[in-house]
Amino acid sequence: MANVTVIGAQWGDEGKGKIVDWLASRADAVVRFQGGHNAGHTLVVGDVTYKLSLLPSGIVTGTLSIIGNGVVLDPWALKAEIEKLTAQGVEIDAENFAIADNCALILPLHRDLDGLRENAAGTGKIGTTGRGIGPAYEDKVGRRAIRVCDLAHLDALGPQLDRLCAHHDALRHGFGQDPVDRESLLNELREIADYVLQFAQPVWKRLKKVRKAGARILFEGAQGVLLDVDHGTYPFVTSSNTVSGTAAAGSGLGPASTGFVLGIVKAYTTRVGSGPFPTELSDEIGQRLGERGHEFGTVTGRQRRCGWFDAVLVRQSCSISGVTGIALTKLDVLDGFDVVRICTGYRLDGRILDYLPAHAADQARVEPIYEEMEGWKGTTAGARSWADLPAQAIKYIQRVQELIETPVALVSTSPEREDTILVRDPFVD
Repeated sequence: MANVTVIGAQWGDEGKGKIVDWLASRADAVVRFQGGHNAGHTLVVGDVTYKLSLLPSGIVTGTLSIIGNGVVLDPWALKAEIEKLTAQGVEIDAENFAIADNCALILPLHRDLDGLRENAAGTGKIGTTGRGIGPAYEDKVGRRAIRVCDLAHLDALGPQLDRLCAHHDALRHGFGQDPVDRESLLNELREIADYVLQFAQPVWKRLKKVRKAGARILFEGAQGVLLDVDHGTYPFVTSSNTVSGTAAAGSGLGPASTGFVLGIVKAYTTRVGSGPFPTELSDEIGQRLGERGHEFGTVTGRQRRCGWFDAVLVRQSCSISGVTGIALTKLDVLDGFDVVRICTGYRLDGRILDYLPAHAADQARVEPIYEEMEGWKGTTAGARSWADLPAQAIKYIQRVQELIETPVALVSTSPEREDTILVRDPFVD
């Protein structure tokens, strides 16, 4: 049986939560390997809706759920999310949930800096969630982060605080803010330390044991490939690598462990926040897509920008991330359109491009080249087999996989877990 790595192959918000939940019911462990609590997943199980932002989706099914070392962890957000899920009847303890003891922490000073920078950026705003994820990753790379394991040694934290505050105090001074209140920060860490430490352990060892036993591991990515700090629409990206290769580094298992790479792809395109978007629609069609798709961020509530499916971007994402097969989601949102369009290339300064250029100015100027297809009048909502789909919907799916040069493994036709057409089982590679 193969392990599976799930990533978003667009700008995030592709419906990873439902797919991961569906796979998690058949996995033995689910691992988050990058990002922070800026990643929102909505799960619908029966009559209950769960909204997750930090915890792995497997926690709802009782599957062993692990936050890997590649994640930046806000301990207060963690506690609040666990308490919310517990109130919904989800059992969470050290048996079914673990945190890598080498995870870097998101601190109040990171949230402060995130907000100060974004407010001062003017037209240069990136569109962050303001939750401190970027500054926390900066401190991790700058070797001044406080990590989960440090919570057990707070009395020895002095030298690390010196490094951390020397950096942040200078930045805060530039924004006209007071220096970091070190004693207040220490008190906050003392109050939360025991709560976090009950789940902390060297998760690479636990995962090694799980893998050795032949269990199935599901690696859960956050955001999407187009938000990758290297391969995305820079600088309008997140602060971590969102590609499938990060599953190895962000969990402590080697690259041979990541298995089948499942790219989640929405049947149209959305993005939230600032940045280029070649197929964006500002007309009534874009509004219709947003309304039918309920396109509001799980974490921020921000309205998502909507547009036609961009095969150029998805093909690029699948190539960069080594996607084995895609899960096509929200096909039902396209029900009832007379015509559907797919972007097959770009025009830029008289040239035809089959990829998105790296420079932000060029990304903003590319013009989409569209292919039109006949829409379908029947409904795809709730379909669980090819026979349930209108003929034109099947033709659309077939054309999508031709253009992105990657086969369809799953088709999701509603938020419900069972409304899924299985074409190829990722766990049986």
